Amino acid sequence: MVEETGIITKVDGNMAKVLVQKKSACDGCSVEGACKSTPEGVEIEALNAVHAKVGQRVKILMTPRDYLKGTIIVYGLPLVVFIAGAIFGKNIGEEYFRDINSDIAAACTGFVFLALSLIGVRIWSKKMESDAEYNPVIEEIIKE
Repeated sequence: MVEETGIITKVDGNMAKVLVQKKSACDGCSVEGACKSTPEGVEIEALNAVHAKVGQRVKILMTPRDYLKGTIIVYGLPLVVFIAGAIFGKNIGEEYFRDINSDIAAACTGFVFLALSLIGVRIWSKKMESDAEYNPVIEEIIKE
């Protein structure tokens, strides 16, 4: 587990924006855009389990394994579904649509499958936004 400390900048229901000091690891991060970087630090959204208020210093816990699992679902699943759709379309095109090029059928079904998978991932993502398994969690308020 990764532990960070930061200051609450905004509270919205059970989620809070936390300003965390930027680390040297941020410079080479491959997930650029996953968090909002400012000159003061990095702003991340975390589940506010301890009901912290704006201005309080908090400890945040993040589990890299669960973050990776979510990333694979969001990026990997649509890719696999796109390829499966293209293969399916190629086979269907050769078998049932002999008057059109099977490559066109493969491309069309591949993109239809991709669109459907992206819609599914979007629905899943909205459901998981408040799930502690896929979000950093504010573990405690640090007394100064």
